[in-house]
Formats: sequence, C-alpha cells, structure tokens
Amino acid sequence: MSENLARQFLLREDVVFLNHGSFGACPRPVFAAYQNWQLELEGQPVEFLGRKVPDHMRTAREALAAELGASPEDVVGLTNATLGLNIVAQSLDLKPGDQILTTDHEYSALEKTWAYVARRTGAEIVVVKVPIPLLTEAQFTDTIIAGMTERTRVLFLSHITSPTALLFPIERSIAEARRRGIWSVIDGAHTPGHIKLDLDALGADFYSGNCHKWMMAPKGSAFLHARRELQPLLNPLVISHGWTAQSKEPGAKGAFGNSPFIDELEVQGTRDPSAWLTVPAALAYRRDNDWDAVAAHCHALAQDTARRLGELTGLAPLSAPEFCAPQMVAMPVPECDVDQLKIDLIDKYNIEIPVFKWQDTCIVRLSVQGYNSKPQMDLLIAALTQLLGLKAGSVRQAS
Repeated sequence: MSENLARQFLLREDVVFLNHGSFGACPRPVFAAYQNWQLELEGQPVEFLGRKVPDHMRTAREALAAELGASPEDVVGLTNATLGLNIVAQSLDLKPGDQILTTDHEYSALEKTWAYVARRTGAEIVVVKVPIPLLTEAQFTDTIIAGMTERTRVLFLSHITSPTALLFPIERSIAEARRRGIWSVIDGAHTPGHIKLDLDALGADFYSGNCHKWMMAPKGSAFLHARRELQPLLNPLVISHGWTAQSKEPGAKGAFGNSPFIDELEVQGTRDPSAWLTVPAALAYRRDNDWDAVAAHCHALAQDTARRLGELTGLAPLSAPEFCAPQMVAMPVPECDVDQLKIDLIDKYNIEIPVFKWQDTCIVRLSVQGYNSKPQMDLLIAALTQLLGLKAGSVRQAS
C-alpha cells in the first residue's frame, strides 16, 4: 500500500508489523476520536456515565448493527469476543450427557471456556477433525454434520479460525443445527471488518465478534449478537444496575429502558466505554478510505506471499484459497524450534509475526493490513529463507 496510508497508523516505524490478527491496529483519526470520548468522560464523569452514556451506546449499536446486517435490538456492546462467548457458554442450560460439538481449530481461550462449562455441568465436549487441506464446502459441512448426535446441544464453530486462519463455510452447518434444535454459537473474533457479514441471513443463534481487530476500532470494542427469541436464555456474568428481578418475564424491560439483554450485559459496573463509542468513527474511516479496495490489495499480497513461501518449502497450503481468511494466512514451514524462530525474526529482522506449532505443523501466521507493503513481504521471505535454511542467499536487515 502507499506510504501515506502506513503513516495513518501509530505503529512503530522500526517494526515490520505482520500480526494485525492478534490485537489489530488503530488508525490515527480513529484513535483521535477515541481520545476525544475519553476527554469528554473525564471532563464530567457523572454526567457522562450517569446521564449521557445510554444514548451514546445506542448510537454505536445502531451504526454497528447496520454494518452487520442486524437489528440494533439484537446487538450488545462488550469489551471482547471472549467475554461475549463466555456469557453464552455459561448461560446455556446444559446437563450431564449433553454434547458440545466443536472442531480441532478453535481458539485456546474458548477451548478452556467450554472445558470449564463441561466440568461444571457434566456436559461432554466432542471435537471433530476438519479435513486438511480444506478444499470444498461439502468436505467441511459433511464432517460437522457427521459429528451431530441426538445428544448434541451446542454447535461451537469459529467463523475465521485463529491458529489456522481458515474461513469456515459455516452456513449449512448452522442451518442443520437449527433444524435439529441445536444451539449454534459462533466465534467471530476475526470476522467483523474482515469479511462482509449479514448476521440475520447467517442465522446463528449466538455470534460474538471483535471490532478492535480488522474493523480497526480501539482495543476493548466487541459485540454479542443473539437471536431475539433466545435472548432470555442469557444471564450476565456480573449482576449490576442493569439487572431487574422481572428480567425473565415476558415483555420485561431492563433497568434503563432497553431490553434486559442490552441493559444487563452492557451495564456491569464502572468501565470506560470509549472504545465501543468509537466504532462509528472506525466504520467512517473505512468508508472514507475505500477499505474494500485496500482489503482486496491486502488479500492479493497475502496469497502471493504464501505462494512464494510454499514454493520454497514444498509444503502444501492448509486450504484452497477460498477457505483462507482474506487478509490472514497460516503458512506451514519445515519442522523447527518455533519459539526460537519467533525470537530470531523479531531480534534479527524486527519482524513481529506469530510462530507456533499447531498439532504437528509448524506455522508462521501472516496478517496483511493496509499499512503493510510488498517490500515487507520480501523481507519476511528472505528472513525465513535464511533462518530455515531454505536456500543460500544474503538477507538485508530491517531498518
């Protein structure tokens, strides 16, 4: 991308930052809007948190819901997707013998969440192995449906996976879960701003995603979407002023005039809501900078880099291109000390990128965002060539 676009971000110039997928990065205009919200809060905390914040929260919900193809009454603002998914997992009425169906590609924090729920309820976790390389939608869907039994109560899937950067084709699996009376719970941590979402059309029962990753809002902005008829199933993890004793009664309102779903989950003690309130500014920034075109360029750069590395290693990709996250790709590399490789990349080349072992595969997970460039991809290929001994050649240091 252009050097001008890179300068719109606050990232250090001495670091080749190829890890947008972990925590995202916030453009300068969006970060300025974030700080303005914080200054307004600090100028009169009682007025802001006590009287103004409900309207401000509603404005952010409405803007995000329009972007996600959802009603603002079905979206609640939270701090991260892990929180949203914990609210769901710890609310569902599971009993001994019930099954939670999931895959071997899930995020470790949510694996722990479901393990906690299983220990508390006596439910059983069933993990299906998604075929790799993932080449067809039927290959995925048939595997998921084959794992469903009469005891399956929950289907838990990532939309875009964290360790393998795969874009799962989840639509038919969700529809089949609905047909069988199975709750579908979707981890969309990497999805908002990364692919186009239409949550109403997708039809998942519960979907939680981050706005601070690919949507580029400030850290601590996320949402939980729940189908209207299932919202009464959910309970807040913290009981605070948004809760009422009548919240489970038909037609009940929350303490602040919204639905119990919104008031109970958004009001859980004092917190700075500035990151969530900045979501409309992040959406405006994307529109003003034609981010669809930026993302398309990033997708091409990510796929080209993965192709180049694959030609050097001789290792097959984890999926066909259509099942790879558009701006993120998990690139297999030869067997190595992954911890040392990560250290060498940052210490010798100033490249910040995740390196880890997933199952028996060593992976370098590349994220490409608008601030990244072709020369940075060239440096990554050269560094991996040198560190992994893929071929002889000199490598320039990052400046």
